[in-house]
Amino acid sequence: MQEVIVHEGPRIAFVGSPIPKPGPNQIVIKVNVAGCNPKDYKTYWFPEPLNQGNDVAGYVHEVGSNVTEFKVGDAVFALHEIGSAHGAHAEYCLTWAYTTAHLPKGVSMEEAATIPLSATSAALSLYRGLQLPAPWQSPTKLPCPLLIYGASSAVGAFAVKLALLSKIHPIIAISGPSGASLLSGLLEPAQGDILLNYQDYSSTSSLVAEIGKACPQPLYGAVDAISADQSPKVVLAALDALTGSTNEPRLVTLLPYPEDLLAQTKKAIKPYLTVVGDVHNGRDSKAGGQDFGHVIIRMFARWLGEGRFSGHPFEVRQGGLKGVQGALDDLKDGK
Repeated sequence: MQEVIVHEGPRIAFVGSPIPKPGPNQIVIKVNVAGCNPKDYKTYWFPEPLNQGNDVAGYVHEVGSNVTEFKVGDAVFALHEIGSAHGAHAEYCLTWAYTTAHLPKGVSMEEAATIPLSATSAALSLYRGLQLPAPWQSPTKLPCPLLIYGASSAVGAFAVKLALLSKIHPIIAISGPSGASLLSGLLEPAQGDILLNYQDYSSTSSLVAEIGKACPQPLYGAVDAISADQSPKVVLAALDALTGSTNEPRLVTLLPYPEDLLAQTKKAIKPYLTVVGDVHNGRDSKAGGQDFGHVIIRMFARWLGEGRFSGHPFEVRQGGLKGVQGALDDLKDGK
């Protein structure tokens, strides 16, 4: 089979590889759609170049000896394990059965392929990082102001969608002007949700003041789906000013915050770093990470089928695997 190996640059190379064979708890998927994410061009994360694709949708080609939930020919979508061989940028992809789900009828593979990595990151952020109630648990009884910075990004938008399923309000969503069309159709102003365009504010203090106006209670916590540029400064200032005197500031980030910024806060803010690999063999694998991954991707599938959840806006690149180079170039350029 053909697969794409991503080198620093990013620069892709095509290599011929054998079709992978599944282990006892694994599945080989014949790839129909593979997603590209910003992490895919950051090859310095790994000791050597590899097939970086993690979001996949396609048809089951072969199952391992312990797999009973899936059979050859099933339409599925899955999260490939980050950093492992046989990723989604290939003709065939190897996944774990527990982070694979059946594709609901009426849902396209293109839409489904936008979900695994980013939506799982959002779910880890809300339910393991901030310890908010999941949609199948009892909702909070009091207003629970939640700040989501970068709310129109893939992880940020999925965090908004999941918070809505969990009946978390008010949501204070921060985005640039391009996010308005996406977020205005998601947020519920009657519940106090608000969208703020960070470009409308000349200073951090003025933006934080506007965030404060949307909080009927002390700020519960924040998800920073950008974790770069100006977002750490704004999010830390908001947590410092708006969490109340008795509330512990709760913060989830996707990248580590600079230590010098953390040292400047009045309150002791200890960010929880979301690592999507925790659902495979990451730091939380012994503390329920794999169980969380098993449950959450099946809930995504169920909610998709019920019309309660949706994927992220996407652009289909033509040319199959040849389209990976242009997609990575555009991601690196922020397009």
